[in-house]
Amino acid sequence: MIFLILMALLGVILGIGLGYLLRKKLAQAQANSLEAKAEKILNEAKLKQQEALLQARDKAFKIIDDAKKEEETIKQELRAEKQRLEKRENVFDQKLLEIESERQKLQTQTEKITTIKTELEVRREEAIKKLEALARLNREQAKDELLARVEVKIKEDLMNRVLKLEKESSEYYETKAKNIILSAMQRYAGSHSSENTTTLVDLPNDEMKGRIIGKEGRNIKTIEKLTGCELIVDETPNVITISGFSPVRRQVARLALEKLIADGRIQPARIEEFVEAAKVDLSTDIRKAGEEAVHQLGFTGLDPKLVQIVGRLKYRTSYGQNVLLHSIEVAQVAGIMAAELGLDVTLAKKCGFFHDIGKAVDHDTQGSHPQIGYQIMKKFGFDEEIAYACIGHHEDKPIYLSSVIAKAADAVSGARFGARRDTYEQYINRLEDLEKVASSFPGIDKVYAIAAGREVRVFVKPEETDDLSAHNLAREVAKKIEQELQYPGEIRVTVIREKRVIEYAR
Repeated sequence: MIFLILMALLGVILGIGLGYLLRKKLAQAQANSLEAKAEKILNEAKLKQQEALLQARDKAFKIIDDAKKEEETIKQELRAEKQRLEKRENVFDQKLLEIESERQKLQTQTEKITTIKTELEVRREEAIKKLEALARLNREQAKDELLARVEVKIKEDLMNRVLKLEKESSEYYETKAKNIILSAMQRYAGSHSSENTTTLVDLPNDEMKGRIIGKEGRNIKTIEKLTGCELIVDETPNVITISGFSPVRRQVARLALEKLIADGRIQPARIEEFVEAAKVDLSTDIRKAGEEAVHQLGFTGLDPKLVQIVGRLKYRTSYGQNVLLHSIEVAQVAGIMAAELGLDVTLAKKCGFFHDIGKAVDHDTQGSHPQIGYQIMKKFGFDEEIAYACIGHHEDKPIYLSSVIAKAADAVSGARFGARRDTYEQYINRLEDLEKVASSFPGIDKVYAIAAGREVRVFVKPEETDDLSAHNLAREVAKKIEQELQYPGEIRVTVIREKRVIEYAR
């Protein structure tokens, strides 16, 4: 048993030893095989490295050769460019030398010319002095003498030339302006109503006159005091006359009288009540009149206070012409003219419509209506061009074209037949002022204002005034009339120079 065990142990030990030896040999053989492979790989890597180095060296040599060739090419180009630059510098140097030489020559010539001019000026002054000594005249006197002789020699030719040029230009522009104005006049014709300084109120019977007068005249005195108008009670049947220069006050008096007549109770207390009611009704009527006028012309966005001022023009007249109707007509005519000329139609309409806005309050405000109108327009924020139309339509040469159009449209409206009228006193005074202004120039023999003041004829003394002076005199007379007189439309100035020689054969 023990033997068997020993034999078994010995067998195990021998098996372990043999297994170890066998494994060692196998591991050794495997190690030898890996080293061989590693060595082989190393050898192959070395070969590849050598080949790569050879290829890199060849590429480096090739790159170096290419760089050398390119460097040589660049050097050749630089040498060529350098040669060109050197050649150009040589050319520039040569040109600079030539320019400097020419400059010196020019400077020398300039100095010579300056010297010659100085000598000529000295000789010229010496010659002038000799001429002045011989002629016994200085330079200014000789110049005046020469101009006087030339003027005498060509005076008639100059006058004929001036007259011809003025006639040609005036005919062309006058024809063109007439066409535009006639077109505007034909396309619009507003109605005209001649206004008076009196208003008639119809009465149901003559007994009403006594009731209006009242006991001891207290009723009529109350009406006149509250309205500011004068009531004229005469023998005209069933009519009482209201007299006053303010159309607004006359309208208040008329409305109050009509209400009193309809009510029948005429006494101071009722009179005061109806006068206040008439003022309210008139204020409403004024507002409606302003709104209708503004709507008719297509204006929007206006201040209600300005519309109220516009409505007051309904009860304002100028030479018997209703100012509101006149303003509407001027606006329409100005718009037509602006359309014909290719200008802003709305701007021209506003300038034409508001040109007389100052007349609405000129009875209550100090100053002329052009200046008042300008202030009103500026107060309500209008542009300078529109505000200036209030002043420009009374000036000889307005600065804005829209004001020129408004002025022309104003003249068209005022010059229509039946549009305006003068009183006898105003007519006589206007003719006298016209003749007085025209006769204020020297050399005038007689002056006559004809054609209702539309023309003034000036007869000059022929021995004191020649033809050219007569032409200038006509212009000066027209200019002075424009500056000193106020008149509708235009005035024609005719200067007549006539010399009559009478002899008798016996």
